[in-house]
Amino acid sequence: MTTGNHSSITEFILLGLSADPHIQALLFVLFLMIYLLTLLGNLLIILVIHTDSNLHTPMYFFLSHLSFQDLFYSSVTVPKMLENLLSQRKVISVEGCMAQVFFVFATTGIEACLLSVMAYDRYAAICHPLLYRQVMRKQLCVRLVWGSWVVAFLDALINILLALDLDFCEVQTIHHYSCELPSLFPLSCSDVSTNAAMLLSSALLHAIGTCLLIFFSYTRIVSTILSISSTTGRSKAFSTCSSHLTAVILFYGSAILRYLMPTSGSSLELILSIQYSVITPLVNPLIYSLKNKEVKGAVKRTLGKYLHYCTG
Repeated sequence: MTTGNHSSITEFILLGLSADPHIQALLFVLFLMIYLLTLLGNLLIILVIHTDSNLHTPMYFFLSHLSFQDLFYSSVTVPKMLENLLSQRKVISVEGCMAQVFFVFATTGIEACLLSVMAYDRYAAICHPLLYRQVMRKQLCVRLVWGSWVVAFLDALINILLALDLDFCEVQTIHHYSCELPSLFPLSCSDVSTNAAMLLSSALLHAIGTCLLIFFSYTRIVSTILSISSTTGRSKAFSTCSSHLTAVILFYGSAILRYLMPTSGSSLELILSIQYSVITPLVNPLIYSLKNKEVKGAVKRTLGKYLHYCTG
């Protein structure tokens, strides 16, 4: 078999979600609507949090950054997916593919880190309410957010530098709608054992590190809530965590499975990728607005001010 490096292979073919033109047209409309709603929902959350003084707390500071991250996250893959759904030649350059691999990896890591930071915030608020303001100072919150971005980008950088050394065979077809690191391994003529080991280590470190923080935070949270004698108090404490816990389950359930399962181009892989990279950024604003009275109230006030401004 002929082998080559990046200079001999200039592009990859993305098979996408379907080869049927009629289904592709329907998928284009569906994912365009999802993308626009994702942009609208997350921009609204960011606007509401920054304009409503009642939401200037650590919890909503982290939520605004999660919404910004979700905007970034969905924009890494969905625009290219939409382009390919309308194109006859569903291709992506090697450079574009590597860039997409890097940003998919980085944004996945950022999401995981931010969700674990938000779990720690809920632990501090519920388990140590009297010390909460003292513990979750603005300076610490900013450092936690920056730390999430730095750790995730460094992890992605290490993996993409290893991927840049791969030689690719004549087969250029990726059984996916976007470039993800596991999808490149079957296309390589090089020994990918080092890359696979590094990917597995990164996935396990992110999964174990962030999941452990979330697990221990919620273990203490549940223990504290169950010790509250008032039913109303327990209900209120649980309600402040339910939105975050729902977001954690949606993201981690699909992302961990996707990065730990062997690459086969199966429908399950596509569904898991869509779940954590397309659906999660869409539903996060809905989860936090529909299940949170403070956010719902702030959204109503913000929209009321906007409508009053437009009609006045």
